[in-house]
Amino acid sequence: MSEELKRLRDDHKDFLSDRLIESTDSPIDLFSAWFDEAVKHNELESNALCLTTVSNSGIPSSRIVYLKELVEEAFIFYTNYASQKGGELSYNPIACMLFFWPKLQRQVRITGSVSKISQKDSDAYFASRPRESQLGAWASHQSEILTDRNELFSRITELEQQYKDSVPRPPHWGGYALMPSELEFWQGQPSRLHDRLVYIKTSDSWKVQRKNP
Repeated sequence: MSEELKRLRDDHKDFLSDRLIESTDSPIDLFSAWFDEAVKHNELESNALCLTTVSNSGIPSSRIVYLKELVEEAFIFYTNYASQKGGELSYNPIACMLFFWPKLQRQVRITGSVSKISQKDSDAYFASRPRESQLGAWASHQSEILTDRNELFSRITELEQQYKDSVPRPPHWGGYALMPSELEFWQGQPSRLHDRLVYIKTSDSWKVQRKNP
């Protein structure tokens, strides 16, 4: 075991933060306020989140993606539809997002249904990406086995010749929208007695509950 991992065994830092109080306000507004604070406090890549999907065998998989938009209640991210996450979402269109902002001692866990956004919106976002990223979306057969990294660079070279001007959006690449059914806000507290508030979507409103830490 590494020396740092050994050290962590006896690292018992405490959490010192303001209390998290129940509110009937929209959890989307609370998320937006927390996100703004994360940016203000220079949290590293505040829009990075851990996205968990589940395969048809019931096996979960997680990876870091980036939140790109929050449209009303829809959390938008972009990826390759043919990737592992894309395949799992086509089978089981339910996912979980986890944001972690350590400076603020906060986490937000969001669970909900996922669907593709419109082709028009995907086109608009793809057009805003740097050319190199656009070519990469075509070149990468995401999640497939790559026997030699030079294959990837060869594809890039071919694509640079094929698309000398603008690069169109690949049909296998675009956006997803997660519509939340549950949001859990976690605020670190002293003695590990953390605050956990869960907002559950009802037919026309949100129900808030407190959980044990």
